[in-house]
Amino acid sequence: MTTITFKCPNCGGGLQFDPASQKYKCEYCTSLFSQEELEALAPEAAADRPEEAREKNGPEQENTDHSGKTEKEDAQALIYTCPSCGAEIVTDATTAATFCFYCHNPVVLMGRLGGEYEPDYIVPFSIDREKARDIFLKWLKQKKFVPSSFYSPSQIDKMTGVYFPYWSYSCHADGKLEGQASREVSSRISGSVRYIENEKFRISRSGSLDVDGVTRNALKKADRKLAEGVMPYEIKERKPFSMGYLSGFIAEKRDMEKDQFTEEVKKEVEDYAVSRLRSSVTGYDSVQIERQEVSIRDSKWDYILMPVWTLTYKDSASGTIYYFACNGQTGKVCGRLPVDRRKLVIFFLEIFLPLFIILLVVGYFI
Repeated sequence: MTTITFKCPNCGGGLQFDPASQKYKCEYCTSLFSQEELEALAPEAAADRPEEAREKNGPEQENTDHSGKTEKEDAQALIYTCPSCGAEIVTDATTAATFCFYCHNPVVLMGRLGGEYEPDYIVPFSIDREKARDIFLKWLKQKKFVPSSFYSPSQIDKMTGVYFPYWSYSCHADGKLEGQASREVSSRISGSVRYIENEKFRISRSGSLDVDGVTRNALKKADRKLAEGVMPYEIKERKPFSMGYLSGFIAEKRDMEKDQFTEEVKKEVEDYAVSRLRSSVTGYDSVQIERQEVSIRDSKWDYILMPVWTLTYKDSASGTIYYFACNGQTGKVCGRLPVDRRKLVIFFLEIFLPLFIILLVVGYFI
């Protein structure tokens, strides 16, 4: 497995994808290159891959599955060589893009997203680090009891842009329902008895629905609340996958297959189609559905990488991991935040202690 960095043709510095311009930017000379220009430079990028930049395998032989992935690769960290400075890069089995610890150049691990693991599409970052930082600080203004260490400058500097893997489902659904409905026409009271006249109707509804973008997190190690809390994404803005988009960000490879979600997603589509048909039955006092069915055709799964800005915090006392996440496309945020007990106590004393003293004084004079 090879590692590569995308080099600036002007100065040789590392190229990173810039969300603000939607181009590739050199962090040294600030040159900008479009996707088309980067693709034209692809042969040069390939030439930058040193012969020794390969996965360092141990002497023992491993059993491999049909994808060529070893059992050991699933369980242990792996070591690669940075093509820029020769330093060793240690990653786990699902990381597909990272940074070199020594020279800080972005590094893409080519074999991780090759073959059957190559994504179909990618939703590029459209929110850069500065904007993500502003969103984070604005969000924190509403949270009064968060420890100061959670948003210290050194902590904010750890905010990381990560591409998480998702499966996206699309299909065409045809639905039909039949039943009986009734509507009150008149009513009258005779003595102590009330007589109601109802009209009964046979109802039938049918329709078609195009479904696109039913997504599922495809990474086991990702916090489910984090990965799903920033959804939805504007899937229609996806782009065909290119390795260049990963440069400057962390990227993860899927370790969950679409078969694990197929039945669940189909049931979700069927229930939604039926609910849409039922909501079209209006103007009646009562409705009884006797038959309903949904058929699904032209179903398709797409493997998509989608952007998230993440910031994690480990509480030193409890060891609990807290996090902040921001959708790298829409800016939607979610998080699990720590609480500073000292701030809570100070708040209590500032509000309730003066009130308590006033009550004591008033009670004394009364």
